[in-house]
Amino acid sequence: MRSLRFPWFVLPLLAAWPLHAQQLAATCHASSSYDLTVQPDDLLFDRAAPAPRRVLLHDGTLRVDGRAVALNDENQDRLTLFERDLRALVPRVKAVAGQGVDVAVQAIRSEADGMNPSADTRAELDRRLAVDAADLKRRIAASHSTHDWHGTAASQYAQRLATDIVPLLAADIGQQALTAALSGDLQGAAALRERASRLANAWPARLQQRMQVLRRQVEALCPDIRRLATLQQAIRDDQGRPLDLLQLEQ
Repeated sequence: MRSLRFPWFVLPLLAAWPLHAQQLAATCHASSSYDLTVQPDDLLFDRAAPAPRRVLLHDGTLRVDGRAVALNDENQDRLTLFERDLRALVPRVKAVAGQGVDVAVQAIRSEADGMNPSADTRAELDRRLAVDAADLKRRIAASHSTHDWHGTAASQYAQRLATDIVPLLAADIGQQALTAALSGDLQGAAALRERASRLANAWPARLQQRMQVLRRQVEALCPDIRRLATLQQAIRDDQGRPLDLLQLEQ
């Protein structure tokens, strides 16, 4: 079973951005094997396997793999509450994701400050970070499906960050090393070059550590996630199979 993907119940960090699905799974002990698409009138849960593969919720009604499922009054009420509460959770999750973008940008700027970049490099760094952060926030706001954030789609943001930021700072450090060498400080030049070579590998772990500041915001989502899991526990499809749209680890 994989953890739920960004950006609804769970929030992967997209490498150096908002939150890891594993982080929410560890914090709230929540997971799912489904993807989720939030439509204007429906909530669609889908997965490749096992059956059921496609679960559609609409105003307290349920369709599983294309077939309507009869519900008693209690389960219809449960499903209605599940839909309502899940839709209410979406903007909260997106808000935490946006905070994650801001935290990541602040963390990168702090790391960059420790390298004493030139004024020109710092200005270009700020410009690139602003562009990348604004783009990611727009995508978070516009996204309506966890399918938007699968594998390569998620990792491309980390790659983009590395492509935009790391070479810029590495070049700045390299220039500092050249200046040190020309002034006769060969030891200092060597240390700076080593620092530049470790830059790409050292940043991810430090950024992940800084992102832990969001843990309280993630924890604040847990009660609502547990409520969602409880609401759907008793609901079965027309073959008596539990939907298990959201599972809690014991």
